[in-house]
Amino acid sequence: MALRFALLLLVASLCAGCVLSGDSNPLNTSKGRDEARAAYVQLGLGYLQQGMSERAKVPLRKALELAPANADANAALALVFQAEMEPALADEHFRQALAARPDSARILNNYGSFLFEEKRYKEAYQRFEQAAADTLYPERSRVFENLGMTASKLGQRELARLQLEKALRLNHQQPRALLEMAELSYEDRHYVPARDYYDRFSLLDAQNARSLLLGVRLATVFEDRDKAASYGLQLKRLYPGTPEYQQYLSEQ
Repeated sequence: MALRFALLLLVASLCAGCVLSGDSNPLNTSKGRDEARAAYVQLGLGYLQQGMSERAKVPLRKALELAPANADANAALALVFQAEMEPALADEHFRQALAARPDSARILNNYGSFLFEEKRYKEAYQRFEQAAADTLYPERSRVFENLGMTASKLGQRELARLQLEKALRLNHQQPRALLEMAELSYEDRHYVPARDYYDRFSLLDAQNARSLLLGVRLATVFEDRDKAASYGLQLKRLYPGTPEYQQYLSEQ
């Protein structure tokens, strides 16, 4: 309903522009086209956020009709195709978005996340590095978190640790960064810092199969049988079909 209302507001605003300006079509002006394009992009993103990717394409197509090379419209459509598991189309529109706005940290970070999802880790790292170069980007901590996660996938553990520490300096409540640091520390048998990172992660209520398995392992190291049993039960109840649960069973 909210999105339908937003579309009505868009149409109403365009019609109001006709009356106020005396122009029969506000899209004949650059200002009118820019306002309509921005509204269509926001409407498309709103549909996407609600999981309605097919509907998202309708306003985004209209946005591209108004400005085929527009970075925001192409970046939004790339996210739609990413959600629909159409990697070739997503890649194409990310590239078109960057052709129009090559220094956009937001688009670079989103493209890097797409490349990471596609297991194209070297390319993803390069895009995240480009995004991190924007020192005023308000989501820079997430970029460093992404750099750390990608470096870890590339087997560069010290680089991963460095980037994750940067992320946590900028924002100490980054669940993925905290969990990755806990995992790296555990693998290095640095159990006390691993537990510290894990405890900070646990406060953020972001548990998943991977974190519960690590919780069992850390509790076992520190001989906390009750906590180990609790994490194990959660893993069995919430994630019974996962590789993490199978790993848990093999370690018992």
